[in-house]
Amino acid sequence: MKRRVPLREPVGVALETLRAHKMRSFLMLLGIILSVATLIVVIALISGVNLYIANKVANLGSNAFTVMRYPIITEMEELVKAMRRNRLVTWDDYESLRDNLKLPQRVGAEVWTSGKSRVGSLTIQDTSIRGVSASMADIDAQEMTDGRYITEADENSRAMVAMIGADLATKLFPSLDPVGHEVVLDNRPFIVVGVAKPIGTVLGQSRDNFAYIPVETYIKIYGAYDGIWINVQARGAEWMERTQDETRVLMRARRHLTPNETDSFGILDSATLMKLWNQLTGVIAMAMVGVVSVFLVIGGVVIMNVMLATVTERTREIGIRKALGASRRDILLQFLVEACVMSAMGGAIGVTLAYGICLLAKATTSIPMHVPISAVLIAELISAAVGIFFGVYPARKAAMLEPIEALRTEI
Repeated sequence: MKRRVPLREPVGVALETLRAHKMRSFLMLLGIILSVATLIVVIALISGVNLYIANKVANLGSNAFTVMRYPIITEMEELVKAMRRNRLVTWDDYESLRDNLKLPQRVGAEVWTSGKSRVGSLTIQDTSIRGVSASMADIDAQEMTDGRYITEADENSRAMVAMIGADLATKLFPSLDPVGHEVVLDNRPFIVVGVAKPIGTVLGQSRDNFAYIPVETYIKIYGAYDGIWINVQARGAEWMERTQDETRVLMRARRHLTPNETDSFGILDSATLMKLWNQLTGVIAMAMVGVVSVFLVIGGVVIMNVMLATVTERTREIGIRKALGASRRDILLQFLVEACVMSAMGGAIGVTLAYGICLLAKATTSIPMHVPISAVLIAELISAAVGIFFGVYPARKAAMLEPIEALRTEI
C-alpha cells in the first residue's frame, strides 16, 4: 500500500523554501502582502468610523427619534420639492405632541444657534448654544460629570443657567470648578449648573464646544424662527415603530394632509442615519474590493510563475519520489500545500503590517480604527485561497510528469 505524504512535509518544504530564498520569496509575496494590508486597513477604517458614528453621531438617545422639517434627502429634485412643501416644526407642534401623544415615554424640544462663549479674557468661538427642554435629560445621550442637567424649574422661570461641554469647562475654567460660576454666551451672563462628559472629535472637529440653556430662555432671547426639533422617546425598542406611526398621524392631522399627500415633515432615527451611512461606506468598500482584487490577481500570477520555476528546478526530485512510489495525488497535494502555505505567510505578513498602520494611525491622528477579528480571518482565508487557485496549474504540471522522463532531466 502506498504511503501518503503527511501535510507537515510539504509545509516544511514551503517554509524552508521561503527561508532559503528570502528576496525571491518577498518579491513573490509582495502582491499578497499589499492586498491583505490594504484590505485590513480599509476594513479597520470603515469599522472604526461606523462604530464612532453609531455611538457618538447617530446616537439620538435611548429608543428616541426626532421630528424635524426635512427627512434625509439624497436627491436634489426631492430637496427642491421638500423646500416648497415642508413647513417649520414649531413650538405649537411640540406642545401638541407633548400633550396628545399616548405611546411615548417622554417628548422633548431642542433648538440651537452658534455663538461665542467667554469667561474674562478667555474666549471660544463657534460655540453651539442649544435650548433644551427639561425632558431632554432622559432622552439625550449626553452624560454628566459634574452638576446637573436643565430642570423644569429652569425652563418655567426662563432661568439664565447653562450646562456646558468639556471644551468650555477646561478652556474657560482651567483652574476651578465651573459649577456655580458665570459664563458669558453671546454677551449674556449665565450661571453654570452642570458639566457634560467629554464626547471627543469627529474627523478633527470637537463635539464638546457647546452650552445647553433652558429652551424657553433660548426662545425669549433668540426666538424660534428656524423651527425646532422635537425629540420623542419610545417606551422600548419594540415600541419604536408604533410610536413613530402615532407621531406621524398626529403631525399629518395638524397639517391637514390628505392620505395621498407626502409628509410635510421628517422623522429621523438612529437606524435611518446608520442605514444611510452604511450605504455610503458600502460604496467605498466595493471600490476598495476592486483595488484589492487587482493586487490579489497580480500576487497570484507571481506565485504561479515562481511555482512553475520551482517545478522545473525540482523535476529530478519529482522523478525520484514517483520512482519510490509517490502517486500523482501525492505530488499534486505537495505543491498545492506549498503554494497555499506561501500565500498564507504573505497574508500573515500583510495582517501584521496592517495592524502596525492602524496602531500608528490611532496614536498620531483622531481617525477611529477598529480591526475586527473576522476581517483578519477572512483576509487569511482569501490569501490561502489565492495560493491554492494559482497553484493548481504548477501542481498539476508536476503531478503529470512521467518518472522516467523526470529522472533523465538534468538541472
